[in-house]
Amino acid sequence: MSTFLNQLIYGLADGSILALAALGFVLIYKATGVINFAQGEFLLVGAYTFYTAFVVLQLPLIAAALIGVLVAILIGVVVERFILRPMVGENPISIIMVTIGLSALLNALVQAFYGTSPKSQPKILPTGSLNLLGATVPINRLLAILIAAVVLTAFTIFFRRSRHGIAMRAVADDQQAAMTMGISVRRIFALAWALAAVSALIAGVLVGDISAVDQNIAAFGLLVFPVVILGGLDSVPGTIVGGLVIGLLQQFTGGYLDPGLATVIPYIALVLILLVRPYGIFGETRIERV
Repeated sequence: MSTFLNQLIYGLADGSILALAALGFVLIYKATGVINFAQGEFLLVGAYTFYTAFVVLQLPLIAAALIGVLVAILIGVVVERFILRPMVGENPISIIMVTIGLSALLNALVQAFYGTSPKSQPKILPTGSLNLLGATVPINRLLAILIAAVVLTAFTIFFRRSRHGIAMRAVADDQQAAMTMGISVRRIFALAWALAAVSALIAGVLVGDISAVDQNIAAFGLLVFPVVILGGLDSVPGTIVGGLVIGLLQQFTGGYLDPGLATVIPYIALVLILLVRPYGIFGETRIERV
């Protein structure tokens, strides 16, 4: 039972962070229709931005977090304005290739400025442990679940209650109708990319604090693809379910079967989901007539 609880908490923590990372992916897809292959690098850039403010510049934790949020918003807006907006109306494959190129560019910039060796950063979350039903559970994993839950809840309230959130939902449903109601689609596109970068920042900082600030953060971000395929490319609740399922699946596979298999099991699940339900559990089935 203690082993099971440990695996459960670790899986839920990883799944919660994955849900945060996947949230940005879904936001961009819902608002703009773009599949962002650079989402993993957004996590990487967010983690290193926070590292720069917190460790290199030695700013207080809150100030470093604010700097990270501002830089994330700036990156999201710049990418949308100068890289993606000129591609509006182009072939979807061309846009996908642009996001792949953006991924390589962001990764190269991080390596050029920081190198490839892991960076030492003071722990933000407590590193102690807690006895829970006979199992020794790391406190930082429990807090990661709590932080992710709070952020996801805040995003959900934003979408449902705020003026900009409702505008984002309107644009996601029908861009032409939203424009006739006076909603600026371009501003919503920029907002979607900015929020995606902020969610990636939070996920990247949590991954860096739990494990290490290194290039593996981008690899962790690649797991958003099984998450969004499972939950649905255009479903925010689906990202939460998909993140938790993939996190638990990977953790239990590594704990009870084989650690090597755990690294590929999310992608095996991705292929199986595509074969059985291409639009995901909560995704909207689209039928096109020609």
